[in-house]
Amino acid sequence: MKPARAAAATIGSSDKHAISSAVPAKPVTPAIQVSGLTKIFGLRQREGLDLLDAKTSRAEIQQRTGCVVGLENVNFSVRPGEILVVMGLSGSGKSTTLRCVNRLIDPTRGQVTVHGTDVTALSTKALRDFRRTGFGMVFQQFALFPHRTIVGNVEYGLEIQGMAPGLRRDKAMAAIEQVGLKGWAEARPSQLSGGMQQRAGLARALAADADILLMDEAFSALDPLIRRDMQGELVALQEKLKKTILFVTHDLDEAVALGGRIILMRDGRIVQEGRAIDFLLDPADDYVMRFVEHIDMFGIMTVEAAMMRTPCVMTADDPVAAMLARIDEGADEVVLSDQDGRYAGRLSAATIRAMRGTARVDVRGLATTDAILGSDTLGSALPRFSRDVRAVPVVDRSGKLLGQLTDTCIISAIAQQRRVGATRGAAGKL
Repeated sequence: MKPARAAAATIGSSDKHAISSAVPAKPVTPAIQVSGLTKIFGLRQREGLDLLDAKTSRAEIQQRTGCVVGLENVNFSVRPGEILVVMGLSGSGKSTTLRCVNRLIDPTRGQVTVHGTDVTALSTKALRDFRRTGFGMVFQQFALFPHRTIVGNVEYGLEIQGMAPGLRRDKAMAAIEQVGLKGWAEARPSQLSGGMQQRAGLARALAADADILLMDEAFSALDPLIRRDMQGELVALQEKLKKTILFVTHDLDEAVALGGRIILMRDGRIVQEGRAIDFLLDPADDYVMRFVEHIDMFGIMTVEAAMMRTPCVMTADDPVAAMLARIDEGADEVVLSDQDGRYAGRLSAATIRAMRGTARVDVRGLATTDAILGSDTLGSALPRFSRDVRAVPVVDRSGKLLGQLTDTCIISAIAQQRRVGATRGAAGKL
């Protein structure tokens, strides 16, 4: 089986990044580093660990020792400011993993490092202090005190830290406003809907101003529409606050909505790690294939993954004569960028021919709103196409020109999805 990244790269042009010069990425120190994490539940853990090292199955270990293997040699890292989704069905080990990160559960073996601190080596007191400032927790159950107001609930963690009343109230009110609960600070939890109560739980985690949020099935108890709203708001909040988020869910649709990397677990092990598109195009095994078979590629594939390198890019300062030469060579249009590589508009072949005899192009009247973001999904980009629109410029959030999404790119994506579907169908008949 070919690597997932290679599979994703088969759609579109292999030189899609040729517009911008490659700059080697500096290594980033992980916010969370999990190494060799293993958890065995039961009284005979040492014996269970020895059997696990001897490659004994989980079922046999339970039969011989009464111990349950919750996690087996789990390894992953979370970059600062990243949302990493840990996904799996009930009993897969996803919640156990999260609880080992902040040591609500002590691992049997392995190490968890958070911003350089070995959490697994902390004393009880040091761990308690570290949790107060290092993590914000958001659970499936809202865990709000019914006798406290919303602002009283939100400032509770700061109160435990010993923060002065005036300062903690200011921080709590700011967090309440961030999650969209302005005007509800003095209400009781019973007066709020489920979605609003979960917002209050999120505000409580944000008020602590921890760099890391641990979210365990945080939206699972909400109605579907409210749940989708909360997913979108969490992504928007993350773009603004740049928190590091470890998010546990059993729902692949939720993992896709949150974006970023996904870890899929089964029986205490990591089955596959990557982006949603990697799971779809290159599933590690039949289990992953069944997990993702209902997902629509157009809902997860990004425009940047499907686009091609823009065939004819020139700067706005290039002479019209040079643009005419490109048109005479067969180009349908010229896409323009400024000296910093940002999209500056585009000119059709007819427009350029009408400029014959003109020295330079006046870009002040050119539209740049026709571009789409490379991070958008193909599904959201489809409405931009029509009978008259065959290609759309692709930019990043700074406006830098990345490439061009064409109708041919979209057809290639459809063909790729059909090939994947056919492969799955054939595999299911074996």
